[in-house]
Amino acid sequence: MWYNEVMAYDENYRLRALAYWDEGHTREETATVFDVSTSALQKWKYQLNKTGRSSSKKRKETWRKINPKKLHDYVEKNPDSYLKEIAAHFNCSDVAVIKALRRLKISRKKNTGISREM
Repeated sequence: MWYNEVMAYDENYRLRALAYWDEGHTREETATVFDVSTSALQKWKYQLNKTGRSSSKKRKETWRKINPKKLHDYVEKNPDSYLKEIAAHFNCSDVAVIKALRRLKISRKKNTGISREM
């Protein structure tokens, strides 16, 4: 099964696994009991010794081509612009614009001005 995001183990689960390993069980036994890899156990132990905590690290969100502030300002000034126009302005693909707008939680619904009265 493939995931788009990394599934992190709970910190309590990590600490229980490391405590089990410290009780005298081998790394392989601990990995089998807790259903994790031996390299994961090694990384958790290293992180606990280095930082004092074993919780997962937060991923840093990066903005590559599109500056979020500039995109927000552009959309405010040009609310009826098409994705292709925005992409041309920022010199990127329209898919990159879509993803950036989603991260900013900006909807691209347009008011066409067409009345639907019948």
